[in-house]
Amino acid sequence: MNGQLYVGFNFACVISAYAMLGGSLFFMPINFATKGYLAMGVLFLTGSLITLVKTLRDERESRREHEKLERARNEKLLSEYSDPIAETA
Repeated sequence: MNGQLYVGFNFACVISAYAMLGGSLFFMPINFATKGYLAMGVLFLTGSLITLVKTLRDERESRREHEKLERARNEKLLSEYSDPIAETA
């Protein structure tokens, strides 16, 4: 339940931030072309941030998976080399 509340709060924050930004763009005393240019910049920045966060998350998950496989391989090697020693002793 707590995780859902956190995600909901983040969605509410993003929606309110975009609403305030949209309102401020709408009421700015500048021409329509400049408003459009600023809005496109915000949209491209948002897309770039989403891509960056996804890339960083994918790299972290890949690194975690690689470390997990490396640990399993090392444990298998250790168990293979330690078993013959225990049997001869």
